Amino acid sequence: MISAAVLKKLAKLKQKKYREAERLFLAEGQTLVEEATTPPQHLFTDPNTVKRLSTLTTPTGPLAVFPFLDVPASEVLQGRERIVLLHAVQDPGNVGTVIRAAHAFGAGVVLSSGAADLYNPKTVRATMGSIFHAPVARELQTLSFLEEASASGFTLVAAVSQGGESPVLLSAGKLVIVVGAEGGGLPEEVVSACQRSVTIPALAASLNAAVAASILLYEAYMRVLP
Repeated sequence: MISAAVLKKLAKLKQKKYREAERLFLAEGQTLVEEATTPPQHLFTDPNTVKRLSTLTTPTGPLAVFPFLDVPASEVLQGRERIVLLHAVQDPGNVGTVIRAAHAFGAGVVLSSGAADLYNPKTVRATMGSIFHAPVARELQTLSFLEEASASGFTLVAAVSQGGESPVLLSAGKLVIVVGAEGGGLPEEVVSACQRSVTIPALAASLNAAVAASILLYEAYMRVLP
């Protein structure tokens, strides 16, 4: 039986500053718990306990507490040949969806400083469990990471709304695909730091960041299929 004091402490994990202090996060729902590749520190199925810890209006449970999963940038660079870098993408749902796409297409993820918190409950839910499978580095300076990736043999590709190459021209080599927030896109210094730029043909003026990243990850993935 877990004590009331421990539950009170775990409930604070709804807030980022406490998650960072404890290096723990909440994962809610059967899919997330089942997809976990590491055992939880705590697992709760009692409806009253789940309701106390949940950030949802109508909790479904179960709810688990896991240690942080993010990895250093070097591990993403060494472990994946395709990486998507999200520059200042602040919507947790978009970030979670991109992590899900990266898992599907064998890629790694880098989150810039200023991007949505990886461990925000909305981000975690949007990954649908892929947070346990795709390597993610976070809180990185975009230009510094691009310099490191280039030195490691990656081609840097900026996603731009117009004027870039077709996605079908993406190479089968080591790629970092850089995607900015919907509307704002990528700042000029980030685009200039990349060797190439790519534009997804579309009738709409711009695409949701998660949609754009998913399309480009798929296009890159197709180049390496046997």
